[in-house]
Amino acid sequence: MPTSYPDPVEFLEWEWSQIEPLFNTLNQRSLTESNIQDWLYEWSELGKLLDESYWRLYDATAIDTSNQLDEERFKRFLDQIRPQAKSAEQKLKEKLLKSGIIQQGFDIPLRDIRTQAELFREINLPLLSEEKKLVTEYDKIIGAQTVLWEREEISLPQLLPVYQDPDRTRRERAWRLAADRQLADRETINELWVKFLNLRQEIASNADLPDYRSYRWRELLRFDYTPEDCYQFQEAIESVVVPAAKSAYEKRRQRLGLSTLRPWDLDVDSFGKPPLKPFTSIEELNKTAAHIFQMVDPQFHDYFETMRSEGLLDLENRINKAPGGYCSHYLSSEKPFILMNAVGVHDDVQTILHEGGHAFHVFECCHLPYFFLNIPLEFAEVASMSMELMASPYLTEDRGGFYSMGEAAQARIQFLESTLLFWPYMAVVDAFQHWVYTNHQAALTPERCDAYWVKLWERFMPGVDWSGIEAEKETGWQRKVHIFSDPFYYIEYGLAQLGALQVWQNVLKDQPGAVATYRRGLSLGSGVTLPQLYATSGAEFSFDKKILRQAVELILETISDLERDIH
Repeated sequence: MPTSYPDPVEFLEWEWSQIEPLFNTLNQRSLTESNIQDWLYEWSELGKLLDESYWRLYDATAIDTSNQLDEERFKRFLDQIRPQAKSAEQKLKEKLLKSGIIQQGFDIPLRDIRTQAELFREINLPLLSEEKKLVTEYDKIIGAQTVLWEREEISLPQLLPVYQDPDRTRRERAWRLAADRQLADRETINELWVKFLNLRQEIASNADLPDYRSYRWRELLRFDYTPEDCYQFQEAIESVVVPAAKSAYEKRRQRLGLSTLRPWDLDVDSFGKPPLKPFTSIEELNKTAAHIFQMVDPQFHDYFETMRSEGLLDLENRINKAPGGYCSHYLSSEKPFILMNAVGVHDDVQTILHEGGHAFHVFECCHLPYFFLNIPLEFAEVASMSMELMASPYLTEDRGGFYSMGEAAQARIQFLESTLLFWPYMAVVDAFQHWVYTNHQAALTPERCDAYWVKLWERFMPGVDWSGIEAEKETGWQRKVHIFSDPFYYIEYGLAQLGALQVWQNVLKDQPGAVATYRRGLSLGSGVTLPQLYATSGAEFSFDKKILRQAVELILETISDLERDIH
């Protein structure tokens, strides 16, 4: 008789004493060829409830970083539920592996389960919970950063529209004001950083691994590429993209008529156009985004409307809200949730399109029978970045979008330039983490992290003058949330951007066919290898210069075409 589980909202209130018997029931059951499918299904349902509880509680802390009640609920889950559940899950993994029973089409999930079981250490459970608490602490620090701007207290993201102001003096004043506020937390973040590093090294040592990178590689289930491949990708970016990025910076400098390009000159329109103001309310953002998704594929529109109607979107920026944007996956409810920090700039449009791609990936995978077949992290960004590109032709008002023809060209140029400039930045973030987690003792000194960040910055990010603001430059790593919250989860963006541009190339030739192919890739979950996921979606998984060069050429050619529309 299948076990009856509560709904996700009710489960949030359960204590471990209520959950433990469900694991015990699964662990006590004998496994046979005839019942393995039902057993895996029941385990999956329980696993989905636990995963959704984690995300619902974390999301509550991100929505309001000052809410102590939500923070305490999350910490209670991390202390009293999650470690015990991980321990109980380990017993089920060992039981499955010991049975020797292999479900058809279960090779990849079984490989993942075996790796997780080998990596598991009981002693690490409270440390992993402590790590999540440190992430919450980092979010609180960033979320509380405010400045007084024109007699109003605002969050730092609310300064983003000012960085697009044609008045260079005003841009610089806003940029320096934000930088000063960020530097005020420099020592606090440095102290938190040391805690992160020591904790992560202890976790790796407990798992009998030489460094945290070795641990994280296994934890992220990276089987299709190695750290050496990451170095190869960094070198390809240095060779192919950095010269193109440097040229883009130089074109911007010339258009703006400046002697040098400064950090506060990077968001203003270089063609002298006024800042884009795509929407004036969150409702307008939602309504227009929904229409754009309709144009890409009617099913995407229906998915987005489900999220709107069920309160699964929190889009506007507020003080005491966690930074950035993300999409979480409520596995049991089979629904996504999007959090972002919209302030009325074009980047918000790109963010809702990006996170929409993640959300649709969730919907497309809902048919999969087991949570072991869930979305693979390394492919998730292909879904989101491809959506940004596929949606780009529908930004114009005549197609239901946000902009006039000229404004849409302006927006698309901004996006494509940012895509080009992102690869070198991604290389900095990725290379920094490879150094940090293989040089533990050196990285414990924040000043050495500052120095190494600058070394990488000068290697990959030439073209912008940081003279006189060296402290702001060298502490850039403190403001990259992934370094703190999701170590090593960043190269995925660079690889996925390469995949997404290949998907977009297919769309340019056959939009309906390419979108259908893209959706087939999304629907596979993690039941196949990463190269197979790329191939099914119409792309090649690659680190080499050839495909990267083709992608750069496509970007530059498209920008050249769009420049004619601007004029």
